[in-house]
Amino acid sequence: MKIVMLNGQNHKGSTYHIGRMIADKIAGDNEILEFFFPKDLNHFCMGCYRCIEDEKACPYYEEKKVILDAIEEADVLIATTPTYCMHVSASLKALIDMMFDYWMVHRPKTCMFGKRMVIVSTSAGASPKSAMKDVEDAFFNMGVPSITKYGIAVQAMNGDTVRDSKKKKIEKDTTRIARKLGKNKKPHVGIKTRLVFGMMRMMQKNGWGSSPVEKVYWEKNGWFGRKRPWKSHRTGGMLA
Repeated sequence: MKIVMLNGQNHKGSTYHIGRMIADKIAGDNEILEFFFPKDLNHFCMGCYRCIEDEKACPYYEEKKVILDAIEEADVLIATTPTYCMHVSASLKALIDMMFDYWMVHRPKTCMFGKRMVIVSTSAGASPKSAMKDVEDAFFNMGVPSITKYGIAVQAMNGDTVRDSKKKKIEKDTTRIARKLGKNKKPHVGIKTRLVFGMMRMMQKNGWGSSPVEKVYWEKNGWFGRKRPWKSHRTGGMLA
């Protein structure tokens, strides 16, 4: 099992430590690969739209490819983001923006439909729900069928000052989440994902996508016929 952590901060605070606790409890002898943003991808999407025609045309392709390859090869993704101004951190949002061609509306990757994901967010006091929803919405639309969210108001600036009662709760909760993910079961692709994929399929079939390149991609994957990405996930996305 390969675990990839996408950390929406450079520092290792409460959010990071909770995500790492989950990763360590799942891992055993399995591999954990970590990325920190903005350290590992210090760019924002330019909105140039070149990736719609050719993913390699992105000005930051070589830098982000290392991260995207790891994401595609992972069995479990763990995204951590502090709650900044009620939402996801800008650095993690920057990565999400540069993955928008992965969305079902464009050129979804087959491998994304076989992944499980955990989203972790902490806050000083306000609810972290909005921050987690930002990430959940994005990866759902990339096809990830199993997304677990864990948010908690730690009422502290760092892990060292978290109250003991909170630490006990976090310990218990992370053990529960890790036990669930450690079973390494094939994730179930729910009706909502199937419906969204079906709508995007009809849109692309009718030539209503952002580029003719997208229709060719869908056609090569056999998705205008009976094939579906969740029936045969393979690393790297396109089967054709």
